[in-house]
Amino acid sequence: MDGAATAVGGGAGLRRLTRGDGDGQSVRPVVLLGVRRGHGGLGSALPTAPQNGKQLRIGIAFGDTLTWKSDQDLAIGLDDAVELGAKWIRVDLSWNNIQPDSPKSYVWKRFDRVVKAAHARKLEVLPTIGYTPGWARKAGCTDDPSCPPAHPEVFAGFARDAAQRYAPQGIHVWEIWNEPNIPFWAPKPDAAAYTQLLTVTSKALRGADPKAYLLMGGLAAVATNPQQAYVSHTEFLEQVCKLGGNKLVDALSYHPYTYPHLPSAKTDFGTAMEEISSARDNLVAVLDKYGTPNMPIWITETGAPTNGPGGAADGRTIPPDASHVTEGFQADIASDTIPAAAANPHVTAVFWFAEQDAGTAKDKQRRSLFYGLRRYDGSRKPAFQAFKDAVAAYYRRPQTP
Repeated sequence: MDGAATAVGGGAGLRRLTRGDGDGQSVRPVVLLGVRRGHGGLGSALPTAPQNGKQLRIGIAFGDTLTWKSDQDLAIGLDDAVELGAKWIRVDLSWNNIQPDSPKSYVWKRFDRVVKAAHARKLEVLPTIGYTPGWARKAGCTDDPSCPPAHPEVFAGFARDAAQRYAPQGIHVWEIWNEPNIPFWAPKPDAAAYTQLLTVTSKALRGADPKAYLLMGGLAAVATNPQQAYVSHTEFLEQVCKLGGNKLVDALSYHPYTYPHLPSAKTDFGTAMEEISSARDNLVAVLDKYGTPNMPIWITETGAPTNGPGGAADGRTIPPDASHVTEGFQADIASDTIPAAAANPHVTAVFWFAEQDAGTAKDKQRRSLFYGLRRYDGSRKPAFQAFKDAVAAYYRRPQTP
């Protein structure tokens, strides 16, 4: 999830709350609040460099929610993705869910159900592989699925098993971990350890799936803050690149939440979107420095929450204690997200987080629960139609040869 949020939904114990949930943090001038088609043959068809005439891949990020939904609610969520015009869904393929009790037993049926239902709707599935079961966690870090594995090779073995199961079903794009630059790599980020995991896991995935197209784990757009155990996205990427990690993947995954500003905002401080390629410190500059200047960037999460512990920014004013945005301004952000992503030639995919809120007013201390296009009761926020209209407008645009 974003740097201020967590996975939402039930079931797997992945409810880690990080920055911005009940911490009273207010909006600062710098945005730090949260701050291709067709199955088979997909990997070889994906571009390896930015292209002005690219077709943006548009998706909805569901985190770890879909696997725990009833059949009816799963259908609603996936039907929403289709109605919104998304061609992709991003879902956690949690090791902790699949092998919760033992290295000798597997519980694939919940994820199987999601894959089957998604493919029935012609939706591509981007699995984010991560989250360690208790029996495999690193010593001294045993109470949290975000703990890294004690032995990266065992995690790589799970990734291999997943690829062997799902590549024949048309899944060829794999994201390796989620937000390793914040305590989704518990208890604190470790670029060297993550690169070691990336090394063995990329080898295992490609060994099992020759068409595998690999994404580095989505980087949270945060500033380095030792007190919160955050390493900035640019700093963490540089640390990984120094160890050769950028040469192990095909694309970089990134989570540029820009609220309380629009994704297309041009600023003197650099929003999370500007930090892709135009701000003073930016991801493309790091990739260029380490030999991969044309690496595609997938925005696998972005959005804005409509409830939180503080005030709401409305697009005109930002309260001193702002923690979220109004529903009207969320709709403006949803309208702006697709054209802003399409305008950057380095960006080849964009996923909105999330489809539905996972909390009610009593949960407002946890703004991570309020990024949905639907409210908790299922009613649609204005952002639902705004995002749908923006996607439709994108597909209607003149095609560049």
